[in-house]
Amino acid sequence: MGRRGAAQRDEEFSFVSPVVKYLLFFFNTIFWIISVVLMAIGVYARISKHETAMACLTVDPSILLLIVGVLMFLLTFCGCVGSLRENICLLQTFCICLTVIFLLQLVAGILGFVFSDKVRYKVTEMINNAIKHYRDDMDLQNLIDFGQKEFACCGGISFMDWSQNIYFNCTEENPSRERCAVPFSCCLISKDEALINTMCGHGMQKLEMMKASAFINTSGCIDKLVNWIHSNLFLLGGIALGLAIPQLVGILLSQVLINQIQDQIKLQDYTLQHHSDPWS
Repeated sequence: MGRRGAAQRDEEFSFVSPVVKYLLFFFNTIFWIISVVLMAIGVYARISKHETAMACLTVDPSILLLIVGVLMFLLTFCGCVGSLRENICLLQTFCICLTVIFLLQLVAGILGFVFSDKVRYKVTEMINNAIKHYRDDMDLQNLIDFGQKEFACCGGISFMDWSQNIYFNCTEENPSRERCAVPFSCCLISKDEALINTMCGHGMQKLEMMKASAFINTSGCIDKLVNWIHSNLFLLGGIALGLAIPQLVGILLSQVLINQIQDQIKLQDYTLQHHSDPWS
């Protein structure tokens, strides 16, 4: 009777909680829907572009959206099906992948803080690459214009960086009408102006910085971005925490469900093993 009593007690405490199971399922369903939306936006943005508008893939927002959407779709698919079907293999895949992503984000944050100079160099390289492809991709162009207007800046290090673009290049051999110009998003626009001059950036690279500063923002976006980060550390920390909490919840729920399923399997094996022995 001792073994039978122990088996009954184990059965009372070994079960798969429907709360944990369906909470994990709905948790993954929400992010699965988000992943589908991201993929749809990425595909639409890529298809709607002109065939010749092929920007560098590292700065193409539509490609980035598509990659993030596909990865999120695969991960949440494992979580949804794994929780609903109580599949240990899929749940472990979901838990391990989510843990790896969380650790990579943590390591990236630490390395970014420790090696800030190298990060600054990499960001400068990416911005210069984006400047070169400014006219090649409408999404990228809108993104750069938004950044320059938001941070009241122009170019990477200075407004002269726009000479790296073939349209704004300031050499005499450049036949472009925008030679020696900067984008309209660099311009200083007064709210009192009734008529906005969209050509205000033309010829600015020919001027000295002091003279150009009367018409455009001459400060580079990298310094403005660094200053903004230093001024908004609490906001960035809150965003990082907001991204980390769902990941930790997913890891916790999946691990709890895995343990419950494994306990249930062990109990079933124990029951089958001793079912034929009535005196156990």
